[in-house]
Parts: sequence; structure tokens; C-alpha cells
Amino acid sequence: MSMTSPIADMLTRIRNALAQRKPEVQMPSSKVKLNIAEVLQREGYISGFEIVEKPYQNDLKIALKYGPEGEFVIQKINGYSTPGCRRYRKVSDIPSVMNGLGIAIVSTNQGVLSDRECRAKNVGGEVFCTVY
Repeated sequence: MSMTSPIADMLTRIRNALAQRKPEVQMPSSKVKLNIAEVLQREGYISGFEIVEKPYQNDLKIALKYGPEGEFVIQKINGYSTPGCRRYRKVSDIPSVMNGLGIAIVSTNQGVLSDRECRAKNVGGEVFCTVY
């Protein structure tokens, strides 16, 4: 089955798993999804991730993170760019999410980075999503 936006599918699966308070969520794997999971782990929004080997297409299993009393670490995760309307931003135009409390995940020529890493490296790119 082909889907229009694999990244939007990933974000929706994470949102749905959080709404059900699941400890982990599993989805078809791709390089971009793996890079997004790495950024989420670096920034402390998920506990970890792993690749589940399958015969035709591997799966990506993401371990979701909750606070000590069960509160959500990811309050909101929204798509920003879509396949029909790609949103490329210069480093000065990358959105600041919740005045720096959240992150924007950006695909750059130096890999998939958070907005903080983009500002530190002075690179712009396509903004995939915002998380807080």
C-alpha cells in the first residue's frame, strides 16, 4: 500500500499511541523516519528506538517517554511541510516553537536537525514538523 506522506503517517501513529498511553509504537521504517527518531531522542522527547528486521520492509519501533507521574513529554506533534506544499525556510525564518520550549525538525544538507542545531550550524532547509 502506498501512502501520500509517510512522515505524516509517522506523526499520526505517535499521536495515536500517546493518546492511548502506549509504551511504544511501531511503523514501517525509512531513512527519513529513522533520522526524525534520532532527533526526537537527542532532544529528549522519546526514550529510544530500534529497527525490527522483517523479510520485505523493516519496522521502526519507538519507545515513547512519559514523565515520573505519567504526564506527557510530547504535548503536541504537528506536521509543517506537506508533499503538496513543501515549506523551505532560511535559518532566520525557521519557526521558534513555544519560544524555545519546543523544537522544529528540519531536513538540511547536513542531515535532519532540530531548529537549535540549525541555528548553531547556520543552515536552513525543509521544516518537517514541530514538537512540544
